[in-house]
Amino acid sequence: MSKKLRISDNWLDKTISYFSPEKGLKRLEARARLSIAGGYVGARRDRRQTKSWDIGDGSADNVTLPDLPALRERSRDLIRNAPLACGAVNTVVTNVVGTGLKVQSHIDREVLKPFFKDESEFDKFERNAERIFRNWAENTDCDITRSQTFSEIQNLILRSVLESGDIFIIKRNVSRSNKLIDLSLQLVEADRVSNPDYKTNTEKLIAGVEVDKNGAPIAYHVCNQHPDDYQSEKSKKYVKIPAFDKYDNRQVFHIFNRIRPGLTRGVPYLAPVIESLKQLDRYTEAEIMSAVISAMFTVFVKSEDEEGLSPMTPLDEVGGRRDDGDYKLAPGAILDLQPNENIEIADPKRPNQAFDPFVQAILRQVGVALELPFEILIKHFTASYSAAQAALVEAWKFFSSRRSWLAIQLCQPVYEMVISEAIAKGLLKAPGFFNNPIIKNAYLGAQWIGPPRGQIDQLKEVKAAELRVNMGISTLAEETAILTGGDWERKYPQILKEHSLKQEAGISNQASPENINLEKKDE
Repeated sequence: MSKKLRISDNWLDKTISYFSPEKGLKRLEARARLSIAGGYVGARRDRRQTKSWDIGDGSADNVTLPDLPALRERSRDLIRNAPLACGAVNTVVTNVVGTGLKVQSHIDREVLKPFFKDESEFDKFERNAERIFRNWAENTDCDITRSQTFSEIQNLILRSVLESGDIFIIKRNVSRSNKLIDLSLQLVEADRVSNPDYKTNTEKLIAGVEVDKNGAPIAYHVCNQHPDDYQSEKSKKYVKIPAFDKYDNRQVFHIFNRIRPGLTRGVPYLAPVIESLKQLDRYTEAEIMSAVISAMFTVFVKSEDEEGLSPMTPLDEVGGRRDDGDYKLAPGAILDLQPNENIEIADPKRPNQAFDPFVQAILRQVGVALELPFEILIKHFTASYSAAQAALVEAWKFFSSRRSWLAIQLCQPVYEMVISEAIAKGLLKAPGFFNNPIIKNAYLGAQWIGPPRGQIDQLKEVKAAELRVNMGISTLAEETAILTGGDWERKYPQILKEHSLKQEAGISNQASPENINLEKKDE
């Protein structure tokens, strides 16, 4: 049942209608439209500011997928040729991955208590698990192409996601001599996963991803080469790869950042600022060209002769062309001009004094979209310590969230596959591993440590870390990871060894384990 709309006129409306019925009717119509409209001015269509703001909208895939090819191409072009775009991506990769995320095994000791005698056996399992994974990760055999270690793979995967929006990893098992773990990773660029023969998206096949009724992936259609690579001699063909094997273990990992529910494919990192960065790159190029041209053409010779002179090609005394070397500018030079000639200095107003403030204003907006503070984006710290520290802390929130995302999407699943294979082959003893999912997850617990965030004032940072440990709100392991990106448990035996050697040599050690309230572990 529809609600009746009631519009009552006030005394002003009645007065206007009495003298001008036409104007009174218009006021009544306007009030009626206002009553129908909502409360958000930004949604109004009768205002001059928003009248031409026509936007099409739909599902995440309908809005995103048609633009993805162009977004990828332009994103890659900017990263190749625009310093700011290249710098932004490099900054994210360096701070999120750097030299690679390293694993620290942290098994659930409460759940696994029935399977271990004491704490030493827990520690032994964690050390062995880390050792097996490092042996696999630090060898190029972890890459199907045998060209990259796992740290380098992390770097390439994050860079590809930022550049193209997503990337696919196929689980491969390749037996090689002197290799404990058969697992190898095959990286597939985003463009290679698409509908065969450019078929239109359907309910079950979307941009190369075959899904079930719930939207969960069933299979991926992968081309054996880039679909638009016409220079290759290989014949183009598609292979359907199941997302899961018969044991429901994942075979293909789709790495991307889902920004809307129902989004099937990822969007490049630079997508919101592609136009701004391109226009800024053009503006910069134009200013550079203007400065170069103005530096080359600064002096003009003016003649009062009726015939005039050809540009920059003066005549000699007998009417022939004067040699180009007759006019040369040099410090303290004396220039002999011909009769009726004089010199005029061009003033091109270059370099443009407004260039740098304008560029900085645009970059601040770009930085907001990319979650990179202005100082971090352009690597320029001229403010106070507090301002620089605030910028670093704000940027680190973004880097930490991306690091956590990468660990969840890539590192932890890969670690679980390596350790599972090691246990299946008897390289690790893990009672009850294959009998209960809770027990299995207890064995596979891990923490991923990356490069430190860096310190502007190291002394202040170290003192703050010491205070947090003494107050009991942090641990030495946490502070070691923050300040150095290292593993404190692996460092501790070396600390004890160095302390013992110093004592034997009679060297004072202010930073001894006793001074920082450490309890010596049983070796």
